[in-house]
Amino acid sequence: FTALLIATGISSCVTSNAVIEKTGVQLWAENCNRCHNPPSPTDFRDVQWEKIGTHMKVRANLTEEEIKKIVAFMQLSN
Repeated sequence: FTALLIATGISSCVTSNAVIEKTGVQLWAENCNRCHNPPSPTDFRDVQWEKIGTHMKVRANLTEEEIKKIVAFMQLSN
């Protein structure tokens, strides 16, 4: 059990570091087209991107950091 907790902790640290190093556009390209055609940044307004980000965080099992970066990219690009 202890080994599992340690492995989980190490795994989450690695994931966090990988996410930190990626930009919003990279995360958008890697995640949003796994299940559907990714929308264009101009398809929605800033407030709508925030709501979509909240929805997709749960739906796609993304971290808060991933969603923040993706939403920021979409908002800056529209």
